[in-house]
Amino acid sequence: MVKQERAARTRESLVRAAAEAFTDEGFATASISGISGRAGVTSGALHFHFSGKDELARTVEGRAAAALRVVTRTAGEPGGRAGNPLTLLVDSTYTLMALLAGDVVVRAGFALSADVTHRSQVDLREQLRVWTGELIEAAGRQGLLAEGVSPQQATPAVVASIVGLEVLGAADPGWFAADTLTRIWSVLMPVIAADHAEGGAEGRETD
Repeated sequence: MVKQERAARTRESLVRAAAEAFTDEGFATASISGISGRAGVTSGALHFHFSGKDELARTVEGRAAAALRVVTRTAGEPGGRAGNPLTLLVDSTYTLMALLAGDVVVRAGFALSADVTHRSQVDLREQLRVWTGELIEAAGRQGLLAEGVSPQQATPAVVASIVGLEVLGAADPGWFAADTLTRIWSVLMPVIAADHAEGGAEGRETD
């Protein structure tokens, strides 16, 4: 049992070290020796747990994708949340920004999915786009969008804002701050939401 626990800790250290390396250096530049050094283990120990850099990247992406699925779980899914789809969208973006700020594995997963030097197994930004579009379409069906605003108009603006924060935050974590997101929603929501369907960004506590 002690040996299994030690092995699990080593794997976790390697995944986190790989995420840090991929975030700081990019997939192509990150090296096995550098990752193992960050984790405080030998390269041989790394290869005992992972076949190489590609498997580490797939593991990081898988962890990030799982975290994103939790954030974007909506009504109709097992354990999903019901309610106003615009409120759900707004609330979930705050959760996502906090996750990006606090979890290097999630940040690395997004970076890897857009890294042209790595053959990614997932497209986290596309998953985010699809989910955002589904919620805005649901809002449209419920009459929650402003008059003259269609899901096809609203979705790109919201997706570009969320992804823009994810990209900018990779270099400057200040972009992940709740008050930054609040300012963005305070501009977007009055444009896309009907008066009776405010998404809830106003009045949020900021850090």
